[in-house]
Amino acid sequence: MPLRFSILDQSPVSEGQTAQQALADTVRLAQHAEDWGYTRFWVSEHHDAKTLAGSSPEILISHIGAKTRSIRLGSGGVMLPHYSAFKVAENFNLLESLYPGRIDAGVGRAPGGMPRASFALSNGRLRDAGRFPAQLDELRMYLENSIPESHDYYGMKATPLPPHAPPIWMLGSGEGSARLAAEKGLPYMFAHFINGEGGQPFAQSYRKTFVPHKGNKPYVGLAIFAVCQDTQEQAEYVASSLDLSLAMGAQAMPSDGTPPPDRAIVYEYSKFEKLLVAENRRRMVVGDPVQVVDQLEALGEEYGADEVMIVSVAYDFNDKLTTFRLIAEEMKKRISEKQ
Repeated sequence: MPLRFSILDQSPVSEGQTAQQALADTVRLAQHAEDWGYTRFWVSEHHDAKTLAGSSPEILISHIGAKTRSIRLGSGGVMLPHYSAFKVAENFNLLESLYPGRIDAGVGRAPGGMPRASFALSNGRLRDAGRFPAQLDELRMYLENSIPESHDYYGMKATPLPPHAPPIWMLGSGEGSARLAAEKGLPYMFAHFINGEGGQPFAQSYRKTFVPHKGNKPYVGLAIFAVCQDTQEQAEYVASSLDLSLAMGAQAMPSDGTPPPDRAIVYEYSKFEKLLVAENRRRMVVGDPVQVVDQLEALGEEYGADEVMIVSVAYDFNDKLTTFRLIAEEMKKRISEKQ
C-alpha cells in the first residue's frame, strides 16, 4: 500500500485574526483536503490557548462533518484524563451515527494546556493521568457495547449505538504511549511535531509487541510540521513565522498569534533562540514539493509508517493551502508514475 497522507489542524490564530476566522479556515481546509484526496482530517484540543482556537474537537468534528462529504474526521485528540470515558463514548457514538464510517476517536493523556486549565476542567481536583490505561479499557467497552455481566454498569449503553464502533487511536510523543498502544491493540499516531527524536524506535517496538484486538493489525502514523511552497526560498520565508512562534512559545513569551513572515524574517534571535530554532527544525520539513515529499517518504520509511499526518502553520491561510495542495499534487504525480 502507498503511504497515506492526512492532516491535523490545530486551528491556529494569526496576529490580527479572530478565533472565529481561524475556525472558519479549519473548515475550509477540511473541504480542500477532501477534494485533494487526503485520507483523514483531525482537529486538536487545547485549553486556555489564545493562539489555538480548537478547545472541543467533538463539536468541531460535527460541524466539519456537515460541511464535507466523505473524508474521515477525528480528534487529534481528546485528552481523556479530563473526562468521563462514558461521556466521550457517547460523543463519538453520536458522531459515528451522524457520519457513518467517517469517525476516528483519537485520544491522548496530555493536559492540552497549562495547569490552571486542568484544574478548571476537573473542578479544582488533581488530574489523574494514572487512570489513563483503565480509561482506555472503559472507552473501548462503551464504544463496543461490551460491558461484562460482572460490571456494575452491565446493561447500560453509550447511546446512540451506531452499526460500527468508531476506532480508538492512541496519540503520543513518547515510549509509554507506544507501549500502551501495542498492549491495547490500537492504531498509533506518533507526534513527531512535538518530539523530533526517538519516534522511530518507539514505532518499531510498537509493531514487535502489538497484541491484536479482534484480529486487527498494527498501524503506525507520524504527525509532523510541514511548510511546502513552489521554491525553497519561498518556503523558508513562510516557515519563518512558525520558527518565531515556536521559539516564543518555548520561552512563554506573550503572543497574539502566528506572526507575519515579514517581521519574523528580520527578528534578531539570541544565541539561545537560534539553538531553539535549529532544534525545532527537527520537528518539521520545509522546502519545495519534491524536497518535502522526499523527506516525508524517507521519514515514513524510517518509522515503518502506514501514514503521515501533516501539521502546517502559516500566517497567511493561502500559504497554508499551498502547502497541502502542492504535497497532494506531488504525491499523485509519484503514484501515477509508479502505475
